[in-house]
Amino acid sequence: MSVMFRALGNRNYRMWAGGALVSNIGTWMQRVAQDWLVLTVLTDHSGTAVGITTGLQFLPMLLLGPYAGVLADRYRKLVLLKWTQTAMGLCGLLVGLLVLTGSAQLWQVYVAALCLGVASAIDGPARQAFVSELVGQNNISNAVALNSASFNTARLTGPAIAGVLIAWVGTGPVFLLNAASFAAVIVSLWRIRPSGLFAAVPAGNGKHPVAEGLGYVRRRPDLVLILVMVGILGAFGMNFAITNALMSTAEFGMGPGEFGLLGSIMAVGTLAGALLAARRSGPRLRFLLGGALGLGFFTLVGSVTPAFWLYAAVLVPVGLASMTFLNSCNTSIQLSVEPQFRGRVLALYLAVLQGGTAVGAPLMGWIGTEFGARWSVAAGGSIVLLTGLCSVIVVSRSSTLTLREQLRTVSVRKRPGYGRTRRREAARQIGGV
Repeated sequence: MSVMFRALGNRNYRMWAGGALVSNIGTWMQRVAQDWLVLTVLTDHSGTAVGITTGLQFLPMLLLGPYAGVLADRYRKLVLLKWTQTAMGLCGLLVGLLVLTGSAQLWQVYVAALCLGVASAIDGPARQAFVSELVGQNNISNAVALNSASFNTARLTGPAIAGVLIAWVGTGPVFLLNAASFAAVIVSLWRIRPSGLFAAVPAGNGKHPVAEGLGYVRRRPDLVLILVMVGILGAFGMNFAITNALMSTAEFGMGPGEFGLLGSIMAVGTLAGALLAARRSGPRLRFLLGGALGLGFFTLVGSVTPAFWLYAAVLVPVGLASMTFLNSCNTSIQLSVEPQFRGRVLALYLAVLQGGTAVGAPLMGWIGTEFGARWSVAAGGSIVLLTGLCSVIVVSRSSTLTLREQLRTVSVRKRPGYGRTRRREAARQIGGV
């Protein structure tokens, strides 16, 4: 099998990947339908309302994420995922029925988004950590990249399908199709063979498991850098649902088909970034920093594009840069964190990423509503670019290595013969991100 797809040689991973792809397509369809429902049906093009909906969906990860990580470290991830995936499917079913019966109201969509966020908060750390149990340590980097490729293949097709369906039959059926798509991933979870999993030893029942996870991160400056960058970029640079909605409708006067198409065009870049990551043996610091700088630069370019199709074209490098950054962050954590802490660290990573989105989404929506869509995009791009530049300065001053030497450094990773002393030394050098 090709090096790019080597993780698919594992039967359990194939089962998971197939079901996840179908579910991801449904999820992206619902995201477009939800934004369009709030933006054009339940409000009069209110970017603030779209931002609040997005914020409610991601806020639970900020509040519950650390405790969800404890669940992922202590209990069987396979069982947790069966329950959380079922709950998320029911949320889509409920909203779809409300829309079809003509009784949907804005507050109901808010409540559904919050419930979906709670289920997602519990699901996220378990799902991320489950990757290592499916494929083992040697194939984690490839599996993480293929997961991203699957997610972005869905991102490429889901919004376009949703745009056509919304124009044809409305938003209600799109929610119902997403609910049905969860059946695929639930069936795949039941088909996974527990005997073939690389299950980690569960974490002990300590008195302060959340504090233990936070203490572990504080001792790792490489993880602290990742989390700070992820929080800022998540809040100001990755609210694409809001900025694309505002740019396509308020700035360019487009309809649902063109709005959905923006997500698909952007997915060309994110899919390319994921496939390129699948070919690499591991993340390097230059991809992490370069992804952040590229995201900020191309977002600023997008804020001044004069035409819809030029804006759409700029979304390709925006997607490539964002995926390069996120994949480097995720793989660095998966490879360098001790198994008994992996769920809690991934939970903190997701809490910072999605919590940042929850905090930034209403702000970006408000800026777009009050000052115009372009100002919202420009503000986000400026903050992201500044964060990338500051991170380069921090890295260059935190190690005895030159910046060029650090940019060539492969992420800290667990492998045979990689002793505790060397891990601690690498953790002290931010170049080991």
